[in-house]
Amino acid sequence: MDISVVNRLIEWVKNYLKKASAKGVVIGMSGGKDSYVTAGLCVRALGEDKVYGLIMPNGDMKDCAIAEDSCRSLGINYRIVNINDIYNLYIKETQKICPELSQVTTINIPPRIRMTMLYAVAGSKGYLVANTSNLSEKEVGYTTKWGDNVGDFAPLVNFTKSEVVEIGLLLGLRKEYVLKLPDDGLSGKTDEEKLGFSYQSLDNFIRNGEKNEDFDKIIKMHKQNLHKRKIESFDSGLKNYFDKEQ
Repeated sequence: MDISVVNRLIEWVKNYLKKASAKGVVIGMSGGKDSYVTAGLCVRALGEDKVYGLIMPNGDMKDCAIAEDSCRSLGINYRIVNINDIYNLYIKETQKICPELSQVTTINIPPRIRMTMLYAVAGSKGYLVANTSNLSEKEVGYTTKWGDNVGDFAPLVNFTKSEVVEIGLLLGLRKEYVLKLPDDGLSGKTDEEKLGFSYQSLDNFIRNGEKNEDFDKIIKMHKQNLHKRKIESFDSGLKNYFDKEQ
């Protein structure tokens, strides 16, 4: 990747915030490369004082120290908010309706609580929420719907996981965090263990159409998770003049 792409991306972030008349950006800092690189881009575009990090462990968080150090290395203000009490109350109240909660349900609750917290802070500060999703995760739906796939703008959503690494290195961010093995911070497994294939395999298919032994798994996951990328609706066929403005 050429540095000119990164420079254009920085300008895009700067112009988007200006157009939205936003005072700054709030980012959920997980200790992973996506949030770190997103924050790095926003710092370059807006300045340290206009980027705010929220670290939201649910009880213990394996990468909490890394998330803190990432914020300090970027020079941004941050706050740790433990969401465990909210999570436990959420579980308790939900079990009154569904006594047996599935593992998928309990794993996805924390990201949705974090999303709500991000928007509460952003709305109060006059900030926007930065979405930290990348193209690789988007295409196979490896994300929590209405959780970590939500934001007001998404600097990295058209870049693969491999390209996010390149952006981080071109920005001069700390290599040990940019190259860190990705995990979801929820299940105790690495991303690739949960996916059943490597990011390199997925990225090669996205960019080059390269098919290998993982092709069927990739296509299956892509199709199963279409609902995470697009909300389906019935086409009534009735006239809508607003459509002309699209």
